[in-house]
Amino acid sequence: MLDEQALLEALNSTPVVDGRPQDLWADDAVLRRWARKHGGPGDAPAIDWLRTARDVLQTATHGPVPETDLRRILSGVYRLPEIGASDLRWPLHGPPERMLAVELVLAWYDVQERRPGRLRPCCNDECRLFLLDRSRANTARWCSMKTCGNRLKVRRHQERARQAPGT
Repeated sequence: MLDEQALLEALNSTPVVDGRPQDLWADDAVLRRWARKHGGPGDAPAIDWLRTARDVLQTATHGPVPETDLRRILSGVYRLPEIGASDLRWPLHGPPERMLAVELVLAWYDVQERRPGRLRPCCNDECRLFLLDRSRANTARWCSMKTCGNRLKVRRHQERARQAPGT
């Protein structure tokens, strides 16, 4: 099963670099490596489903959950118990080309359940990254204080300085 880090990698695969939106997963080889690193196949149908899942989850993190799109990704997926000598497992079953995309969706839902309200977009409107707020107070606003946080604070300071009387 994919973890929070893999989920953030997927959500953050469309950064803004030098003011221009990028899609790191547009390169099939990059996405194939990511899929294999996380135990999935790197064939064309699987990476197409991963891109679809990523796009749907980015939309869901910004606002209303696109239920129809999520149902399409999860269609035909089920769990069946497997009994071992000392354990009970509930593995996922479904179309092989969709299984890593399904795991990505399940990781998103897991974060929503375990850490409600903590997965969100960066507050910098010019940034397309997401953050998972692990702070006690749940007050993180930026994907990175070093980049977006400082940049916005400097911009606000400069605006206040320009608007101050006598300047």
